[in-house]
Amino acid sequence: MAALPRLCRQAWEPVLARARGAVVFLDAAAAEALHWGGGGAGELLAAGALGVKPLPPPEGAAAAGAASPRVVFVLSGPLRGWAAAAVRAVLETGSVRCCALLCAGEAEGGEPEESLRRWMGPGGRAEVLLRGAPLLVPLTAELGLLPASAGIVPPAGGPRQGGPGEPGLGALPGELRAAGRVLVGELDALLGAMGLREECFAVGSLSRLLAAELASCAAARNRRRMATNRAAVVFVDRTLDLAGAVGHHGDNLAEKILSVLPKLPGHKTDVMVNMVELTALQTPDEACSIIAPGCLAQPNDPAAKALWESFMNLKQKEAVMEARRHLVEAASRENLPIKMSMGRVTPEQLSSYIQLFKNNLKALENHCGLLQLVLATVQTLKHPQISKWDNFLAFERLLLQSIGESEMPNVLNQLLTMIKPYNERMPDDYTCEDFLVLLVYMYAVVGEIKGGKELDKAEEEVKKALAKAICDEAEPSPLLQKITGCDSAQNLTSQKATDAVDKIFKTLRDISRARMHMKQFNSIHNPGSNTHQASYKPLLKQVVEEICNPDRPDPVDIEHMSSGLTDLLKTGFSMFMKVNRPHPGDHPLLIIFMVGGVTVSEVKMVKDLVATRKPGTQVLVLSTALLTPLDAVELLFTTDHPQPDTDI
Repeated sequence: MAALPRLCRQAWEPVLARARGAVVFLDAAAAEALHWGGGGAGELLAAGALGVKPLPPPEGAAAAGAASPRVVFVLSGPLRGWAAAAVRAVLETGSVRCCALLCAGEAEGGEPEESLRRWMGPGGRAEVLLRGAPLLVPLTAELGLLPASAGIVPPAGGPRQGGPGEPGLGALPGELRAAGRVLVGELDALLGAMGLREECFAVGSLSRLLAAELASCAAARNRRRMATNRAAVVFVDRTLDLAGAVGHHGDNLAEKILSVLPKLPGHKTDVMVNMVELTALQTPDEACSIIAPGCLAQPNDPAAKALWESFMNLKQKEAVMEARRHLVEAASRENLPIKMSMGRVTPEQLSSYIQLFKNNLKALENHCGLLQLVLATVQTLKHPQISKWDNFLAFERLLLQSIGESEMPNVLNQLLTMIKPYNERMPDDYTCEDFLVLLVYMYAVVGEIKGGKELDKAEEEVKKALAKAICDEAEPSPLLQKITGCDSAQNLTSQKATDAVDKIFKTLRDISRARMHMKQFNSIHNPGSNTHQASYKPLLKQVVEEICNPDRPDPVDIEHMSSGLTDLLKTGFSMFMKVNRPHPGDHPLLIIFMVGGVTVSEVKMVKDLVATRKPGTQVLVLSTALLTPLDAVELLFTTDHPQPDTDI
């Protein structure tokens, strides 16, 4: 299997080859791919680029032109909708005479070269670059994200689709259909770059449509004829198990860092690390906006990359010890006066080690990537939200117990007593966003609920209390602004809060019905017994265990998608003849594609399960996004749902 990080570098080669003397424009998803897997903007500048700019450019910046007669555009998706409008705005300033474009899929209005030349005006030269591997974010060697598809989330109640005669994406509403086609195109490009001949499987209704599209599209069928390496691609709908996305059961440092530190502006995955500790600056400003923030992605620093892999793959205690070990080794190499101490690692101890690098510019420069990751660790361990993490975990365990012993109305009444208005809240009380996280967990775990007056009454009480709490916020958080569609407390009327909460509860009911059609994977709740506590059994764990089952039973809920007549005949014959039906466990490489996002804990769980149950099988996890509990809430409830562009 071609290593994911290497493929990500290859995707940028055509851009680097044309960067000299040009200004490079990137959309947000392409910038994120460059940041994690292409060496960062420094790589483009080292290749001779005059500048690296965002697309669409900030207000008025397009009118100022590219300030260079040569430009290179890098789009994560096709040249359509807003992307086409943004490229056109830059080219129509008249200063550009030569441009190159790297994009995915088909362009709007036929030949992209023609459009580019027309927008530049007479005498302009245009080149469309052939794209091999897609623009991926390689978070580790076994986890890749497709940032161009970050907005896709399977509808909680399953997608509205046509009859059984329409298994492909044609059955979906316009926006989701276009986004699905982009996703399948990206995946096809990746499998092509890896030289794979895959069998497609699906768990869930949107996954079924995506798998059917990949199995049957002409480009993929042609590619598979030439490929020699076999793989199984199993698509899984995120909405079948949202408890995994909002739960706090993972004992993982990377997950906590990503959950509590603020996001890097314009990024979906990386966070801002405060670097003030490495300067002589004395400032009361917490965010300290005059010092550029650090971040987690360190594609050009092998030691920092190794430490990041430890954060993703080890338990928190082991990862923190690994951070100390790396720091001690770096300090010894620079002959810094380090006092080695054994025993438990504290954030204060790590801070004191970091201080040794402060006045030594050479040491700072040599180990800058490592220091950013250790600072992220210190800031996370000291963060007030971390003590809350354990409260969440305790409450989730209590919920699992209660759901087994009593009806949903009683569980909602328990929650009701904890909803406090803004002015009565203590630091460790739950905020409005925290309640949304807990509600998603509850409705996801409980599965289909028996309706009735008692449930309606309990829901109404919680809705009223939650709407009032949202209205009482001194200033709505960015997430509440997106959910209510109001950017300030003045605009947030009681009616708007009530409407938003009504919509949330409609989605919650859909979430509880998500596994209704499942026969084998219809529960993620282990009710427990006299000897065992109730527990959460992740859907992804059940799927992987089924794939790795040595008895190879015919999967019930893992559906195989046929790629043509031969497969259909096999499936047909297998009903009355001894024909081995395709099984996802038959291949040397297993690719799990989580549609709608995956968590760090889930990736670790998949890797560990495959390593113990099916040693010798390689595993790769791909997804549309890396989720924290609040990311999952945002994907589910925001009014400006990050759907694909309406102009597509």
